[in-house]
Amino acid sequence: MTHDAELQLDEYKNKVKSQMKGFLFWERDLLFKGMTQSGYEIEFDAEVQWGCMPTESLMLSLAGCMGIDVLSFLKKMKCHIAKFKVDIDAERNPTPPQYFKVITMHIHVSGSGITERRIERAVALSQDKYCSVYHSLRKDLKVKVGWTITDVEPPHEVK
Repeated sequence: MTHDAELQLDEYKNKVKSQMKGFLFWERDLLFKGMTQSGYEIEFDAEVQWGCMPTESLMLSLAGCMGIDVLSFLKKMKCHIAKFKVDIDAERNPTPPQYFKVITMHIHVSGSGITERRIERAVALSQDKYCSVYHSLRKDLKVKVGWTITDVEPPHEVK
């Protein structure tokens, strides 16, 4: 990745609000509705009937944050991305507090121009510097990231 591409991502990250607000409303039983200051809603349900468990959303937030970073870096490295998917598997402490001990992510990416070196660099940049969710979690959490790259022909420009 070029120094210019890293600067562009720094500019994006610098636009992130330094303070955030949200709201959590109790609906019934152990069901809550969370709302971001932007108006997005998510339901949390201890019984997993009407919404997700808070730990599920935390796991997805980590994958989402790292996924956004990695995809952005690959695009800035001039890779053409056709498909991008992250499988997530988490192991939790068996007794309270049931924190995450290990989270394993496997990125499935297809496109052209994607190399082992480029994706390794993108993952490292996310984990070392850019992923806010990753850096907000326990320091003893092990996050393992692997990947599978599938090459496809880039789209041809019509002239």
